[in-house]
Amino acid sequence: MSTTGQVIKCKAALAWEPGKPLAIEDVEVDPPKVHEVRIKIVATGVCHTDWEYLYGQGMKFRPFPLVLGHEAAGVVESVGPEVTKFSPGDKVIPLFLPQCGECERCLSPKTNHCRKNWANMQVGVLADGTSRISCKGQQVYQFLGISSFCQYTVVPDTSLAKIRSDAPLDKVCLLGCGVSTGYGAAVNTGKVEKQSSCAVFGLGAVGLAAVMGCQVAGAKRIIGVDINPDKFEKAAVFGATECVNPKDHRKPIQEVLAEMTDGGVDYALECVGDPAIMTAAFESTKDAWGSCVIAGWTETGMMNVVVEKILMGRTLRGTYFGGWKSVEDVPKLVDDYMKNKLKLDEFITHNLPLDQINVAFGLLKSGNSIRTVISL
Repeated sequence: MSTTGQVIKCKAALAWEPGKPLAIEDVEVDPPKVHEVRIKIVATGVCHTDWEYLYGQGMKFRPFPLVLGHEAAGVVESVGPEVTKFSPGDKVIPLFLPQCGECERCLSPKTNHCRKNWANMQVGVLADGTSRISCKGQQVYQFLGISSFCQYTVVPDTSLAKIRSDAPLDKVCLLGCGVSTGYGAAVNTGKVEKQSSCAVFGLGAVGLAAVMGCQVAGAKRIIGVDINPDKFEKAAVFGATECVNPKDHRKPIQEVLAEMTDGGVDYALECVGDPAIMTAAFESTKDAWGSCVIAGWTETGMMNVVVEKILMGRTLRGTYFGGWKSVEDVPKLVDDYMKNKLKLDEFITHNLPLDQINVAFGLLKSGNSIRTVISL
Protein backbone atom coordinates (compact mmCIF):
# COMPACT_ATOMS: atom_id res chain seq x y z
CA MET A 1 0.00 0.00 0.00
CA SER A 2 1.12 3.57 -0.63
CA THR A 3 1.24 4.31 3.09
CA THR A 4 3.62 1.45 3.92
CA GLY A 5 6.61 2.78 5.82
CA GLN A 6 5.07 6.23 6.07
CA VAL A 7 3.70 8.18 9.02
CA ILE A 8 -0.10 8.26 8.69
CA LYS A 9 -2.04 11.38 9.67
CA CYS A 10 -5.58 10.60 10.84
CA LYS A 11 -8.27 11.40 13.40
CA ALA A 12 -8.49 10.12 16.96
CA ALA A 13 -10.64 10.74 20.04
CA LEU A 14 -8.01 11.90 22.51
CA ALA A 15 -8.20 11.98 26.31
CA TRP A 16 -5.95 14.84 27.37
CA GLU A 17 -6.67 14.43 31.07
CA PRO A 18 -8.96 12.46 33.41
CA GLY A 19 -12.55 13.55 33.88
CA LYS A 20 -12.73 15.62 30.69
CA PRO A 21 -14.61 14.78 27.47
CA LEU A 22 -12.63 13.31 24.60
CA ALA A 23 -11.35 15.69 21.93
CA ILE A 24 -11.25 14.83 18.23
CA GLU A 25 -7.68 15.56 17.18
CA ASP A 26 -5.36 15.12 14.22
CA VAL A 27 -2.74 12.57 15.22
CA GLU A 28 0.24 10.89 13.59
CA VAL A 29 0.64 7.11 13.63
CA ASP A 30 4.15 5.78 13.02
CA PRO A 31 4.93 2.69 10.94
CA PRO A 32 5.11 -0.64 12.77
CA LYS A 33 8.43 -1.80 14.22
CA VAL A 34 9.70 -5.36 14.67
CA HIS A 35 6.85 -7.81 15.40
CA GLU A 36 4.23 -5.05 15.08
CA VAL A 37 1.24 -4.57 12.79
CA ARG A 38 -0.45 -1.32 11.77
CA ILE A 39 -4.23 -1.57 11.45
CA LYS A 40 -6.89 0.59 9.89
CA ILE A 41 -9.65 0.47 12.51
CA VAL A 42 -13.05 0.11 10.85
CA ALA A 43 -15.33 -0.21 13.89
CA THR A 44 -14.95 -0.11 17.66
CA GLY A 45 -17.32 -0.82 20.52
CA VAL A 46 -17.55 1.58 23.45
CA CYS A 47 -16.87 -0.47 26.59
CA HIS A 48 -17.59 0.48 30.20
CA THR A 49 -13.87 0.03 30.97
CA ASP A 50 -13.09 2.95 28.63
CA TRP A 51 -15.58 5.14 30.48
CA GLU A 52 -14.36 3.93 33.87
CA TYR A 53 -10.78 4.86 33.14
CA LEU A 54 -11.71 8.36 32.06
CA TYR A 55 -14.38 9.18 34.65
CA GLY A 56 -14.47 6.45 37.31
CA GLN A 57 -12.53 5.42 40.40
CA GLY A 58 -11.93 1.72 39.90
CA MET A 59 -8.83 1.76 37.70
CA LYS A 60 -5.11 2.02 38.38
CA PHE A 61 -3.34 5.06 36.99
CA ARG A 62 -2.26 5.09 33.37
CA PRO A 63 -0.57 8.12 31.84
CA PHE A 64 -2.26 10.83 29.80
CA PRO A 65 -2.71 11.94 27.10
CA LEU A 66 -4.03 8.67 25.74
CA VAL A 67 -6.37 7.25 23.16
CA LEU A 68 -8.93 4.91 24.71
CA GLY A 69 -10.72 2.04 22.99
CA HIS A 70 -9.89 -1.67 23.08
CA GLU A 71 -12.85 -3.51 21.49
CA ALA A 72 -12.43 -3.26 17.75
CA ALA A 73 -11.98 -4.77 14.32
CA GLY A 74 -10.08 -3.57 11.30
CA VAL A 75 -7.86 -4.33 8.34
CA VAL A 76 -4.08 -4.74 8.28
CA GLU A 77 -2.49 -1.74 6.56
CA SER A 78 1.17 -2.80 6.87
CA VAL A 79 3.41 -5.11 8.89
CA GLY A 80 6.76 -4.56 10.54
CA PRO A 81 9.92 -6.66 10.22
CA GLU A 82 9.74 -10.33 11.26
CA VAL A 83 5.94 -10.45 11.09
CA THR A 84 4.99 -13.74 9.40
CA LYS A 85 1.34 -14.39 10.27
CA PHE A 86 -0.28 -11.22 8.89
CA SER A 87 -0.42 -9.48 5.53
CA PRO A 88 -1.90 -6.19 4.31
CA GLY A 89 -5.63 -6.61 3.72
CA ASP A 90 -6.18 -9.23 6.42
CA LYS A 91 -9.26 -8.67 8.58
CA VAL A 92 -8.25 -8.65 12.23
CA ILE A 93 -9.36 -8.06 15.81
CA PRO A 94 -6.78 -6.43 18.11
CA LEU A 95 -6.43 -8.05 21.52
CA PHE A 96 -5.73 -6.48 24.91
CA LEU A 97 -4.79 -10.00 26.07
CA PRO A 98 -1.88 -11.43 24.05
CA GLN A 99 -1.16 -15.05 23.16
CA CYS A 100 2.46 -15.62 22.25
CA GLY A 101 1.99 -19.39 22.02
CA GLU A 102 5.39 -20.06 23.57
CA CYS A 103 5.35 -19.14 27.26
CA GLU A 104 4.44 -21.45 30.15
CA ARG A 105 0.98 -19.91 30.42
CA CYS A 106 0.20 -20.23 26.72
CA LEU A 107 1.31 -23.86 26.78
CA SER A 108 -0.92 -24.62 29.79
CA PRO A 109 -4.63 -25.46 29.34
CA LYS A 110 -5.24 -23.99 32.81
CA THR A 111 -5.04 -20.32 31.86
CA ASN A 112 -5.17 -17.74 29.08
CA HIS A 113 -3.00 -15.22 30.96
CA CYS A 114 -0.11 -14.70 28.55
CA ARG A 115 2.23 -11.92 29.70
CA LYS A 116 3.98 -11.09 26.43
CA ASN A 117 4.54 -7.28 26.46
CA TRP A 118 2.03 -7.21 29.36
CA ALA A 119 3.64 -4.64 31.64
CA ASN A 120 4.28 -2.19 28.80
CA MET A 121 0.81 -2.50 27.29
CA GLN A 122 -0.82 -1.91 30.67
CA VAL A 123 0.84 1.52 30.82
CA GLY A 124 0.13 2.35 27.18
CA VAL A 125 3.35 1.62 25.32
CA LEU A 126 4.64 -1.15 23.07
CA ALA A 127 7.66 -3.44 23.43
CA ASP A 128 10.28 -0.71 23.06
CA GLY A 129 8.68 1.46 25.76
CA THR A 130 7.14 4.00 23.38
CA SER A 131 3.79 4.35 21.63
CA ARG A 132 3.21 4.76 17.90
CA ILE A 133 0.73 7.63 18.22
CA SER A 134 1.61 11.30 18.67
CA CYS A 135 -0.28 14.59 18.64
CA LYS A 136 1.18 18.07 18.33
CA GLY A 137 4.65 16.66 18.83
CA GLN A 138 3.69 14.86 22.05
CA GLN A 139 3.61 11.10 22.65
CA VAL A 140 0.08 9.74 23.09
CA TYR A 141 -0.31 6.57 25.14
CA GLN A 142 -2.20 3.56 23.80
CA PHE A 143 -4.87 2.28 26.19
CA LEU A 144 -4.11 -1.40 26.97
CA GLY A 145 -1.67 -1.24 24.07
CA ILE A 146 -4.47 -0.83 21.53
CA SER A 147 -6.18 2.61 21.23
CA SER A 148 -9.04 1.78 18.91
CA PHE A 149 -10.62 5.25 19.15
CA CYS A 150 -8.13 6.13 16.41
CA GLN A 151 -8.48 5.56 12.68
CA TYR A 152 -5.13 3.73 12.65
CA THR A 153 -3.21 2.00 15.42
CA VAL A 154 -0.21 -0.29 15.87
CA VAL A 155 -0.24 -3.45 17.99
CA PRO A 156 2.17 -6.34 18.66
CA ASP A 157 1.70 -9.34 16.37
CA THR A 158 1.02 -11.49 19.46
CA SER A 159 -1.98 -9.28 20.31
CA LEU A 160 -3.90 -9.72 17.09
CA ALA A 161 -6.37 -12.31 15.78
CA LYS A 162 -6.75 -12.91 12.05
CA ILE A 163 -10.38 -13.57 11.16
CA ARG A 164 -12.32 -14.73 8.10
CA SER A 165 -12.60 -12.30 5.20
CA ASP A 166 -16.41 -12.30 5.06
CA ALA A 167 -16.93 -11.27 8.69
CA PRO A 168 -18.76 -7.92 9.17
CA LEU A 169 -16.30 -5.80 11.15
CA ASP A 170 -19.02 -3.58 12.63
CA LYS A 171 -20.44 -6.65 14.38
CA VAL A 172 -17.48 -8.89 15.24
CA CYS A 173 -15.64 -5.97 16.86
CA LEU A 174 -17.67 -6.83 19.99
CA LEU A 175 -15.69 -10.05 20.31
CA GLY A 176 -12.63 -7.96 21.21
CA CYS A 177 -13.88 -7.57 24.79
CA GLY A 178 -17.40 -7.52 26.21
CA VAL A 179 -19.19 -10.39 24.50
CA SER A 180 -16.22 -12.74 24.70
CA THR A 181 -15.73 -11.93 28.38
CA GLY A 182 -19.32 -12.54 29.48
CA TYR A 183 -19.92 -15.55 27.26
CA GLY A 184 -16.67 -17.18 28.32
CA ALA A 185 -17.36 -16.46 32.00
CA ALA A 186 -20.30 -18.87 31.71
CA VAL A 187 -19.04 -21.54 29.34
CA ASN A 188 -15.30 -21.57 30.13
CA THR A 189 -14.68 -20.30 33.64
CA GLY A 190 -18.01 -21.14 35.26
CA LYS A 191 -18.55 -24.31 33.25
CA VAL A 192 -22.30 -23.89 33.69
CA GLU A 193 -24.05 -27.25 33.53
CA LYS A 194 -27.29 -28.40 31.92
CA GLN A 195 -30.44 -28.04 34.01
CA SER A 196 -28.67 -25.74 36.48
CA SER A 197 -29.89 -22.47 37.98
CA CYS A 198 -27.95 -19.26 37.31
CA ALA A 199 -28.07 -15.61 38.36
CA VAL A 200 -26.38 -12.93 36.26
CA PHE A 201 -25.70 -9.65 38.06
CA GLY A 202 -25.65 -6.69 35.68
CA LEU A 203 -27.35 -6.74 32.28
CA GLY A 204 -24.96 -4.66 30.22
CA ALA A 205 -23.10 -6.22 27.30
CA VAL A 206 -20.96 -8.48 29.50
CA GLY A 207 -23.96 -9.61 31.55
CA LEU A 208 -26.14 -10.26 28.51
CA ALA A 209 -23.32 -12.29 27.00
CA ALA A 210 -23.15 -14.28 30.25
CA VAL A 211 -26.90 -14.88 30.00
CA MET A 212 -26.34 -16.14 26.45
CA GLY A 213 -23.57 -18.42 27.69
CA CYS A 214 -25.82 -19.88 30.39
CA GLN A 215 -28.50 -20.58 27.79
CA VAL A 216 -26.04 -22.21 25.38
CA ALA A 217 -24.78 -24.36 28.27
CA GLY A 218 -28.33 -25.59 28.85
CA ALA A 219 -29.16 -23.90 32.16
CA LYS A 220 -32.77 -24.45 33.22
CA ARG A 221 -33.23 -21.19 35.10
CA ILE A 222 -31.40 -17.95 34.26
CA ILE A 223 -32.23 -14.99 36.51
CA GLY A 224 -31.10 -11.55 35.39
CA VAL A 225 -30.41 -9.02 38.16
CA ASP A 226 -30.31 -5.28 37.41
CA ILE A 227 -31.60 -2.03 38.86
CA ASN A 228 -32.63 -0.89 35.37
CA PRO A 229 -35.85 -2.73 34.42
CA ASP A 230 -35.57 -1.38 30.86
CA LYS A 231 -32.96 -4.10 30.29
CA PHE A 232 -35.24 -6.99 31.21
CA GLU A 233 -36.85 -7.33 27.79
CA LYS A 234 -33.43 -7.46 26.15
CA ALA A 235 -32.25 -10.05 28.69
CA ALA A 236 -35.12 -12.32 27.64
CA VAL A 237 -33.87 -12.19 24.06
CA PHE A 238 -30.57 -13.67 25.23
CA GLY A 239 -32.17 -16.38 27.33
CA ALA A 240 -33.09 -14.99 30.75
CA THR A 241 -36.05 -16.90 32.16
CA GLU A 242 -36.86 -14.12 34.65
CA CYS A 243 -35.42 -10.86 35.95
CA VAL A 244 -35.23 -9.23 39.38
CA ASN A 245 -34.75 -5.58 40.35
CA PRO A 246 -33.03 -5.31 43.76
CA LYS A 247 -34.82 -1.98 44.30
CA ASP A 248 -38.16 -3.82 44.38
CA HIS A 249 -37.20 -5.71 47.54
CA ARG A 250 -36.45 -4.76 51.12
CA LYS A 251 -34.21 -7.76 51.69
CA PRO A 252 -30.69 -7.98 50.27
CA ILE A 253 -30.79 -9.41 46.77
CA GLN A 254 -28.84 -12.52 47.80
CA GLU A 255 -31.61 -13.37 50.27
CA VAL A 256 -34.26 -12.78 47.62
CA LEU A 257 -32.49 -15.14 45.22
CA ALA A 258 -32.04 -17.76 47.94
CA GLU A 259 -35.79 -17.72 48.56
CA MET A 260 -36.53 -17.89 44.82
CA THR A 261 -34.27 -20.90 44.29
CA ASP A 262 -34.64 -22.97 47.46
CA GLY A 263 -31.32 -22.01 48.99
CA GLY A 264 -29.41 -20.30 46.22
CA VAL A 265 -28.40 -20.64 42.59
CA ASP A 266 -25.89 -23.16 41.29
CA TYR A 267 -23.98 -20.44 39.43
CA ALA A 268 -23.74 -16.68 39.90
CA LEU A 269 -21.94 -14.43 37.44
CA GLU A 270 -21.04 -10.89 38.50
CA CYS A 271 -20.78 -8.58 35.48
CA VAL A 272 -20.78 -5.11 37.05
CA GLY A 273 -17.38 -4.61 38.65
CA ASP A 274 -18.72 -3.44 42.02
CA PRO A 275 -17.25 -5.17 45.12
CA ALA A 276 -20.55 -4.99 47.02
CA ILE A 277 -22.35 -6.67 44.12
CA MET A 278 -19.56 -9.26 43.93
CA THR A 279 -20.24 -10.14 47.57
CA ALA A 280 -23.99 -10.35 46.90
CA ALA A 281 -23.40 -12.60 43.90
CA PHE A 282 -21.18 -14.93 45.89
CA GLU A 283 -23.68 -15.10 48.75
CA SER A 284 -26.53 -15.85 46.32
CA THR A 285 -25.02 -19.24 45.45
CA LYS A 286 -26.12 -22.52 46.96
CA ASP A 287 -24.41 -23.91 50.03
CA ALA A 288 -22.19 -26.97 49.34
CA TRP A 289 -21.60 -26.53 45.59
CA GLY A 290 -22.51 -23.01 44.48
CA SER A 291 -20.02 -21.34 42.18
CA CYS A 292 -19.52 -17.60 41.62
CA VAL A 293 -17.55 -16.11 38.73
CA ILE A 294 -16.40 -12.49 38.84
CA ALA A 295 -16.31 -10.99 35.34
CA GLY A 296 -16.94 -7.32 36.20
CA TRP A 297 -13.80 -5.22 36.13
CA THR A 298 -12.24 -3.21 38.94
CA GLU A 299 -8.55 -2.84 39.73
CA THR A 300 -8.79 -1.16 43.11
CA GLY A 301 -11.86 -2.58 44.90
CA MET A 302 -11.91 -5.16 47.70
CA MET A 303 -14.82 -7.53 48.21
CA ASN A 304 -15.96 -8.93 51.54
CA VAL A 305 -16.13 -12.73 51.84
CA VAL A 306 -17.40 -14.55 54.90
CA VAL A 307 -14.89 -17.39 55.30
CA GLU A 308 -17.52 -19.87 56.45
CA LYS A 309 -19.31 -19.53 53.12
CA ILE A 310 -16.14 -20.71 51.37
CA LEU A 311 -15.56 -23.46 53.93
CA MET A 312 -19.03 -24.84 53.34
CA GLY A 313 -18.25 -25.62 49.73
CA ARG A 314 -18.85 -22.56 47.60
CA THR A 315 -16.34 -21.64 44.90
CA LEU A 316 -15.24 -18.11 43.98
CA ARG A 317 -13.39 -17.55 40.71
CA GLY A 318 -12.33 -14.67 38.54
CA THR A 319 -12.19 -14.58 34.77
CA TYR A 320 -10.17 -12.47 32.34
CA PHE A 321 -11.39 -12.21 28.76
CA GLY A 322 -13.72 -15.10 29.53
CA GLY A 323 -10.89 -17.62 29.70
CA TRP A 324 -10.39 -17.60 25.92
CA LYS A 325 -6.94 -18.16 24.43
CA SER A 326 -7.19 -14.92 22.53
CA VAL A 327 -5.36 -15.42 19.23
CA GLU A 328 -6.72 -18.91 18.58
CA ASP A 329 -10.21 -18.63 20.10
CA VAL A 330 -11.47 -15.26 18.80
CA PRO A 331 -11.51 -16.50 15.17
CA LYS A 332 -13.57 -19.49 16.36
CA LEU A 333 -16.06 -17.15 18.03
CA VAL A 334 -16.29 -15.21 14.75
CA ASP A 335 -17.05 -18.51 13.00
CA ASP A 336 -19.77 -19.29 15.56
CA TYR A 337 -21.36 -15.90 14.87
CA MET A 338 -21.25 -16.49 11.12
CA LYS A 339 -22.96 -19.86 11.68
CA ASN A 340 -25.69 -18.21 13.78
CA LYS A 341 -24.51 -20.00 16.92
CA LEU A 342 -23.67 -16.74 18.68
CA LYS A 343 -25.62 -13.48 18.89
CA LEU A 344 -23.85 -10.18 18.21
CA ASP A 345 -26.28 -7.91 16.34
CA GLU A 346 -28.66 -7.92 19.30
CA PHE A 347 -26.09 -6.23 21.55
CA ILE A 348 -25.81 -3.19 19.28
CA THR A 349 -28.27 -0.46 20.22
CA HIS A 350 -26.55 2.52 18.57
CA ASN A 351 -24.19 3.23 15.67
CA LEU A 352 -22.34 6.55 15.68
CA PRO A 353 -19.40 8.24 13.90
CA LEU A 354 -16.15 8.96 15.74
CA ASP A 355 -17.01 12.62 16.34
CA GLN A 356 -19.98 11.46 18.44
CA ILE A 357 -17.86 9.43 20.86
CA ASN A 358 -18.83 11.56 23.87
CA VAL A 359 -22.49 10.97 23.04
CA ALA A 360 -21.73 7.24 23.11
CA PHE A 361 -20.21 7.61 26.60
CA GLY A 362 -23.34 9.44 27.73
CA LEU A 363 -25.59 6.67 26.40
CA LEU A 364 -23.48 4.09 28.19
CA LYS A 365 -23.51 5.84 31.54
CA SER A 366 -27.23 6.60 31.42
CA GLY A 367 -28.06 2.95 30.76
CA ASN A 368 -29.71 3.81 27.44
CA SER A 369 -27.33 1.68 25.36
CA ILE A 370 -25.99 -1.86 25.53
CA ARG A 371 -23.28 -1.36 22.95
CA THR A 372 -22.63 1.62 20.72
CA VAL A 373 -20.46 0.81 17.72
CA ILE A 374 -18.33 3.68 16.45
CA SER A 375 -17.48 3.77 12.76
CA LEU A 376 -14.11 5.24 11.91
